[in-house]
Amino acid sequence: FAYISFLSCGFQILEKQVLSVVKAVEDQLDDEIAALDKLDEDDLEVLRERRLQQMKKMAEKRRRWISLGHGEYTEIHAEKEFFSVVKASDRVVCHFYRENWPCKVMDKHLAELAKQHIETRFVKIQAEKSPFLADKLKIVVLPTLALIKKAKVDDYVVGFDQLGGTDDFSTDVLEERLAKAQVIFYEGESSLPKSTNQTKRSVRQSEANDSSDSE
Repeated sequence: FAYISFLSCGFQILEKQVLSVVKAVEDQLDDEIAALDKLDEDDLEVLRERRLQQMKKMAEKRRRWISLGHGEYTEIHAEKEFFSVVKASDRVVCHFYRENWPCKVMDKHLAELAKQHIETRFVKIQAEKSPFLADKLKIVVLPTLALIKKAKVDDYVVGFDQLGGTDDFSTDVLEERLAKAQVIFYEGESSLPKSTNQTKRSVRQSEANDSSDSE
């Protein structure tokens, strides 16, 4: 009986805590509604103007990003072009690749993400034709993604180890990894909405002729 009484007391305390939280949320909502009710026409006009200016700034950002090549997954053909790209954009995902199956898997995911995250520039460069960059950035395993913010390499995604250790990972898994590195805005207003058929996206295919070279 003492144990049952202890449990009953515990549930009562928990119930009071939950009710307290609910009451605090309700009070906050009531305050916000009351504040909105007190707004006059001039206040609403200020809010509308502020929101309009925010929308204009975002539209200008989008235009600038698109003019720099954002929204597409493109290839860099010369090492000097790499430096121009990372200086022009605040956020860059650069895929160091070679012509093999793992890199082609990464290509398909990056091409998809480039369309959705126009706040970030997505590019690729052939590692074997970029010896200076590969050496400077210590690129050994391919594919490797260099995650660059404000012209500095901030993080790497090397191979598929951080993506489940298999070539059958979904685009969402890579998206979450890039968001964790803050090189994309995961649910930000700059990102384009996903279509309903893109929730789980895998690019694994069953071609027996494709080799799997991870170095």
